[in-house]
Amino acid sequence: MPNDADMRAQLIAQLFADSAQANMATLAATDTRIVEAADLLIDCLDNGHKVLSCGNGGSAGDAQHFSSELINRFERERKALPAIALTTESSTLTAIANDYAYERLFSRQVEALGQPGDVLLAISTSGNSANVCEAIDSAHENGMNVLALTGKDGGRMAALLDEDDCELRAVANSTARIQEMHLLFIHCLCRLIEDHLLN
Repeated sequence: MPNDADMRAQLIAQLFADSAQANMATLAATDTRIVEAADLLIDCLDNGHKVLSCGNGGSAGDAQHFSSELINRFERERKALPAIALTTESSTLTAIANDYAYERLFSRQVEALGQPGDVLLAISTSGNSANVCEAIDSAHENGMNVLALTGKDGGRMAALLDEDDCELRAVANSTARIQEMHLLFIHCLCRLIEDHLLN
């Protein structure tokens, strides 16, 4: 009979295997699309525009992670790039949630900060986060393109995207696996942006 340590080791091995499977399935589905997404961001930044990012929970952390990588640096020395995570200003967030509704948490900020030519990085593991969906609508109203990171079937977000937008969808159903793919998407995008700037 396996002991507790053996069972936990087997669980860990299974989680690693599940992550590897999600990696390869997502790569097969999105490899050229990742390049298209990077080109969308590169065109935005090359033309003096900025990237706004949003998400809830772990996706809020990913939004902040992406923004920090652009403003500071990813792997190499280069100029700072303009990016704003819409998840960090507690006074703004609580004012909007209190005075309007939680669903307007990001759209109100996009309305204030977004300009034509900017890109919204919209992140939701389910693709159904109401406040992220409203942010997409606000971005389109402001003449912005959208890069959506989703999972499962893409949810409502996939249906909101315009022809010039881009979706990177993790091929997984587990929230944890989707979040792992989203972080890998972000690192791929940051690498391609830096390669463009430095080459």
